[in-house]
Amino acid sequence: MDITATTARVGFIGLGDQGGPMAEAIGEHGFDLHVWARRPASLSAVERVPHTVHGTVADLGATAELIGLCLRDDADIWNILDGQGLLASIAPGTIIVNHGTGDPTEAARIADHVAQAGGVYLDAPVSGGSPGARARTLTTFTGGSQDAFKRARPVFDTFSDTVVLMGPVGTGQFTKLFNNALTITNMKNIEDVLGLASQVGLNLPALIDVIGTSSGGSAALRSLGRDITLELAEHVHLLMEKDMHHFADAVRTAGGGDPSEVLERGLAGAAGLVGAARLVTLARESAIPEGGVE
Repeated sequence: MDITATTARVGFIGLGDQGGPMAEAIGEHGFDLHVWARRPASLSAVERVPHTVHGTVADLGATAELIGLCLRDDADIWNILDGQGLLASIAPGTIIVNHGTGDPTEAARIADHVAQAGGVYLDAPVSGGSPGARARTLTTFTGGSQDAFKRARPVFDTFSDTVVLMGPVGTGQFTKLFNNALTITNMKNIEDVLGLASQVGLNLPALIDVIGTSSGGSAALRSLGRDITLELAEHVHLLMEKDMHHFADAVRTAGGGDPSEVLERGLAGAAGLVGAARLVTLARESAIPEGGVE
């Protein structure tokens, strides 16, 4: 089964802030897009592109050749696969892709379960969040077989500017967790440093902008107060905590050493995200004239 823009039926479940733009990108590139949503309001994410709405997960599964899932956690994947009948409805060879972040060991269990139903599983979490999805510049870390990756890549390319096969199932999740650990631990550094900068009277928006082009810059710093607004931070910090625990559990299970110190820094970074976002948001709203300090 070749997956091309002119013939492939691509299913997508999980039309949230990130998944919605991903599904829209798939439709923009000419794929035959099929969607299911728990809430009818979520369907607005794909209203600008041709698509078919299915009343049940099982109906979608019986139609699509590749099905992307952009859900919160592994428990949601299991619910879609078994609880809502996806696996019972798919044709042999159907590719099921998990674009969410989860546990590498669980990814291997899910892959075995999908294989027993005649399907093929890829764990392909993405990095870049909602802004990256809207800009079609996500990074997709993939774990699975070379053949399945090759077949799925044209779909991944619609919403990504970097797509990499990291190894067998589970390596995509490992890569995403290590990526997130670096990002989230850096949030603690940002919180501490920006707090001190505020206390000495520096113009925080100007500081962030200039450091963003300097050696101290990072994706985490650039996103704060822009892509990660105060409102979003109140939601994202909970996902960061989840990801840090996934990271630590995965490292321990793989016998990769003691992740306790990194976990502690990451949880501190997640906990401080709301405060850091509030600090930057207030600074931007009351931005002082150009010149750096009051």
